[in-house]
Amino acid sequence: MPHRPFQVMLALLPRLILVMALSLPLRAVAQDLAPPRGEVLLTISGAISQTNVGGTAQFDEALLETLGPVTIETSTIWTDGVQRFTGVPLARLMQAVGATGKTLKATAINDYAIDIPKSDWVEDGPIVAYLRNDKPMSVREKGPLWIVYPYDTNPAYQGEVTYSRSIWQLDRITVE
Repeated sequence: MPHRPFQVMLALLPRLILVMALSLPLRAVAQDLAPPRGEVLLTISGAISQTNVGGTAQFDEALLETLGPVTIETSTIWTDGVQRFTGVPLARLMQAVGATGKTLKATAINDYAIDIPKSDWVEDGPIVAYLRNDKPMSVREKGPLWIVYPYDTNPAYQGEVTYSRSIWQLDRITVE
């Protein structure tokens, strides 16, 4: 008879594990992004589920860095020689904000805007660069943010359409 409570616990254990497992993704989805503490470089709005300021996702450089920066080395049609760009993969950024749309409307500080289709939000695709040659980019140097594709590693990225999507002085994205 003293073993009966133990047997009841063992019988209930699979149900308890299932309930816990099902609740984990819900908690992760409901958790919003940390608020920016420094100068906001990028504001993302539209069809997103993860926010931190008034229904938008705002990022300073420190928050971008928490998403796992990568570095690509590539030449561009706007610079001389191979450049070293560090930033967040666009795919990872869209995942972090819970983007559910099919297109990004990327807009620069001068209101130049371009659409980037979901097909470009891929691993080994474009990054939102905040460093060029290991230094922050000023507005004069196409910064502070620049969407850069790995042009040298994929011939599909060497065309007018991709070049037009390589927006610099980026400061906002609307997920549509």
